Amino acid sequence: MKGNEKQKVSAVILAAGMGTRMKADVAKVMHPLCGKPMLTYSVDAARSVNVEKIVVIIGHQAGLVREAFKNQGLIFVEQREQLGTGHAVLQARNVFHGYNGTILILCGDVPMLSPSTIRALLEVHVLEKSIVTVLTTILDDPSGYGRVIKEGEKGEISRIVEEKDASPAEKKINEINTGIYCVESDFLFSAVGDIGNENIQKEYYLTDIVGIASRKGFKTGSFITANSFEAMGINTPDDLEKASERIKACK
Repeated sequence: MKGNEKQKVSAVILAAGMGTRMKADVAKVMHPLCGKPMLTYSVDAARSVNVEKIVVIIGHQAGLVREAFKNQGLIFVEQREQLGTGHAVLQARNVFHGYNGTILILCGDVPMLSPSTIRALLEVHVLEKSIVTVLTTILDDPSGYGRVIKEGEKGEISRIVEEKDASPAEKKINEINTGIYCVESDFLFSAVGDIGNENIQKEYYLTDIVGIASRKGFKTGSFITANSFEAMGINTPDDLEKASERIKACK
């Protein structure tokens, strides 16, 4: 990043889910995408911005994931109970004890993210001096995604609401959370420890850190990627096929 070469950045990749809608008894991030486990793409994305550490949160078939990615310099942390994305990130707290820098949070099932988009997200985060910056995108049909709630003249994000918890008015918002974030480390691991599970799913949502930051008066930001396909999550075999076709088309 220009003028900020000393900015410390590490990555946390969320890769613990089973992916029941994939209709196969294999960890979601191990599904092959153009001949490589899906998780490969998120690991490569993190390496593309020269992060210091890559911590991978694993859960379902943890041993299989460890074996497939051994000797790659990755740090694996196991989420033994699947209690939500906030709980998943909390498992990495000990790895980052004493660390002071930016944590790039990626998803192992969002494989299409480009290095240029990640760099742009990081640059906006640093330039705006935000405590948390969310990668968002605009969808004609935002069904199934968390909606981004903005307030104030500068349009800072005040919170993210999951669709199952959204009001009818909030469901009309078409700016959605991609699940990709830049967060300052001290705030991140404090905030994920404060997350509650008072929601429909009874899970600890990572998205709640945005609301925590806003309530405490910290600056929150967003970066909208124009290419919504980059932010596509792989949830079904059909999604996997679409991503495969896109990768092949770009070669």
